[in-house]
Amino acid sequence: MTTSNHYPASQSSGLQPPFTYPHATLQQIAEDVLAFAKKEGADACEMHVSDGSGQNVTVRQGEVETIEYTRDKGLTVTVYMGDKRGNASSSDFSPQAIRETVSAALSIARYTADDHYAGLADKDLLATVFPDLDLYHSWQLPVEEAIELARQCEATALATDQRITNSEGASVSTGASHFIYANSHGFSAGYPLSRHSISCVAIASEQNKMQRDYWYSIARSANDLEAIEAIGKKAGQRALARLGAKKIATCEVPVLFESPLSSGLLGYFVQAISGGSLYRKSSFLLDSIGKQVFPATIQLSESPHISKGLASCAFDNEGVATHPRKVVKDGVVQGYFLSSYTARKLGMRSTGNAGGSHNLILENDISLSFDALLKKMNKGLLVTELLGQGVNLVTGDYSRGAAGFWVENGEISHPVEEITIAGNLKDMLRGIVAVGDDVIIRGSRQCGSLLIDRMTVAGH
Repeated sequence: MTTSNHYPASQSSGLQPPFTYPHATLQQIAEDVLAFAKKEGADACEMHVSDGSGQNVTVRQGEVETIEYTRDKGLTVTVYMGDKRGNASSSDFSPQAIRETVSAALSIARYTADDHYAGLADKDLLATVFPDLDLYHSWQLPVEEAIELARQCEATALATDQRITNSEGASVSTGASHFIYANSHGFSAGYPLSRHSISCVAIASEQNKMQRDYWYSIARSANDLEAIEAIGKKAGQRALARLGAKKIATCEVPVLFESPLSSGLLGYFVQAISGGSLYRKSSFLLDSIGKQVFPATIQLSESPHISKGLASCAFDNEGVATHPRKVVKDGVVQGYFLSSYTARKLGMRSTGNAGGSHNLILENDISLSFDALLKKMNKGLLVTELLGQGVNLVTGDYSRGAAGFWVENGEISHPVEEITIAGNLKDMLRGIVAVGDDVIIRGSRQCGSLLIDRMTVAGH
């Protein structure tokens, strides 16, 4: 087990191993499911079996608030009988339960309507090469040490300033799982995964007014998490910075989305060009391949094979091989995000995105520092928090509650709150005038802060 200079990696004999079942057992379950489904009359079958464990510790005001242990396992079976499909799941891995799960899926299939788009992924698209993506780093952290880490994190936040008077706690979470996906094309593969995180929420108060903010770090390996002190300090500093927040008058100004929020804008784009939205015609970006959606300076790549990537994988949820590709080139859409089913509905082929996107990286021809973005904006709104879900993916209309900072002459002037920002996603994507180099990796989308040329800011 690897060690870190700020996170312990204990070999304490009292710790439970992360997996209840060895990988060979999951493989045997996969073989049993496929064999039984074939015996009972299924034309095709696919299944997913997984096993994992996790631990989460939360400390508030120096005292333990929660300790959670999880042991998760699950089996999902999908069978095909002609153009009929049935699905069933179970958390019981006994031979009888496995047979009952397959039988339940078959029974469901017999009563469902025909759907000739359903079926296994095309055999020629299945993965045959399985690179080591370094996605598993066990962190068997004794609960006592996890508690101490959480205490240190919260203590750092509280020590930031005397105006940090409270907290909603600090949490340390570890998790690991492994799985097998198999289908009756002869595909069977799987691997272990890990994901660990540390978070802290600080509360600042001044003149009987309070503000809260947070910070967190997430990674495959504990060694790649931010330092415990840095997480607590950032949470404290961000809460402090929001003290004295004011309302502002309604206006139309440039808006800068801070890096932790900008990936959300990218997420709406992904949803809009995903197969489910497209074949249902519930997207503001229908028939967008070959069309200019972003400025010509914007490139968007999908890189599924990044070592330790939070969304890395050699194959998607249907066994389809993943490949690096350009989703957007010079602002023009090059391809969609499709599973086998949605691809068939659209008369296309799977892009290996059953289950979602894989390490999307947005880049601009020139990336600016955060301070340079403020200078370029000159006057406008920096958004650091979004509230509500006022986004219509059919029309692209965007309206959300927000908080952040007013910027004058390229510098932060004062915090603002109780405002709403509004626009249309089509205009917002086309209106990206600058991208920051301040990328924070917390999931499947990697993007620096985004400066949008103009949005409506509703205040008082």
